[in-house]
Amino acid sequence: MSTDPWGRVDDDGTVYVRTAEGERAVGSWQAGEPEEALAYFHRKFDELAGQVTLLEQRVRGTDLPPAQAEATIVKLREAIVDAHAVGDLDGLLGRLNSLTELVSQRREEVKAARDLARAEARGVKERIVAEAERIADDTTHWKTGGERLRQLVEEWKAAERIDRVTEAALWKRLSAARTAFAKRRKAYFAGLDEQREGVRSAKERIVVEAEALASSTDWGATASAYRELMQQWKAAGRASREVEDELWSRFKGAQDQFFQARSAVFAERDASLAANAEVKEQLLTEAEKILPVSDARAARNALRGLLERWEEAGPVPREQRDRLEGGLRRIDEAVRKAEEAEWKRSNPEARARAQNTVDQLRKSIGQLETRLAKAQAAGRDKEAKDAEEALTARRSWLEEAERTLAEFS
Repeated sequence: MSTDPWGRVDDDGTVYVRTAEGERAVGSWQAGEPEEALAYFHRKFDELAGQVTLLEQRVRGTDLPPAQAEATIVKLREAIVDAHAVGDLDGLLGRLNSLTELVSQRREEVKAARDLARAEARGVKERIVAEAERIADDTTHWKTGGERLRQLVEEWKAAERIDRVTEAALWKRLSAARTAFAKRRKAYFAGLDEQREGVRSAKERIVVEAEALASSTDWGATASAYRELMQQWKAAGRASREVEDELWSRFKGAQDQFFQARSAVFAERDASLAANAEVKEQLLTEAEKILPVSDARAARNALRGLLERWEEAGPVPREQRDRLEGGLRRIDEAVRKAEEAEWKRSNPEARARAQNTVDQLRKSIGQLETRLAKAQAAGRDKEAKDAEEALTARRSWLEEAERTLAEFS
């Protein structure tokens, strides 16, 4: 009989392994020495130990799923319990028990992580649904709204799955939001088509009127009519792009025909008025010599004669009209202001008021001078100071009043 710490070989060749529950026969060996038998069954143990070591490494060093790890532990435990091997089988079972505890802990961690991921996924999907419902209810930017809904569906697909009931309920709301958006968009464009048809009718009427006026020679009234038609065009809104472009081309063509004809007539007329403009240029140069006005009456008489000659000269080209008329108005305004100033200087009532102001101030100054002399003689310094300040102010006022009175002289 041969023995070692974990097993022995009996005289009849039976091989035993020692466990905590006692010896257990694991095989027999008839050919060779007992040491060879034990070595053979040690190798069987080493194979099992290698499998346990590999499982330990996978559990501790990789993300081996707990269910797969537990299944492997069960198979290894069964293999160890019934193993035809010699070695520390109880030690292997103990290592498997430690792994079982670790895998159980890992299972709880995985479950917690999965629950957290599902909660986060639920939050993501609830946000997606809420945004989709807002788009369905409020958005009128149809292109961007539709594109965003497609993006939300892709975000939904990329998110983690959650429990089936909640997933189905949220997906139902998302689908309903997409359907509601599509219906609202369809209704909008249907109404828009109807509105554009109304705009088309209104603008066709405007174009017909514009084309009827294109050959008119009533320049002023027709130009006003075109301005009114343009206001109507702007107020009518927009038709579809093709219709809008075609109608605008017709409207602008009619308008251009009229205004080009008017411009040609005005240009011809302006050419005939160039001589009148030369006369008025000379008259304006002569009128400017009136300035500055020193004698209002003489200036008015001179300007009156110039105005008569101005009217006799006749109309001038439009591009020169404002400048020439403005220059004459400027001279007339200067003469008018000179006349007003002359009238003010010769107004007897105004002169009397100015004389009265001067007299009152002179009288007040005389009284203050008397009061100052008495205060100084009596040594009343404060009263003297007040009188001096009042005198300074009155004398300043008197100078201004005398200048005003002098203007009436």
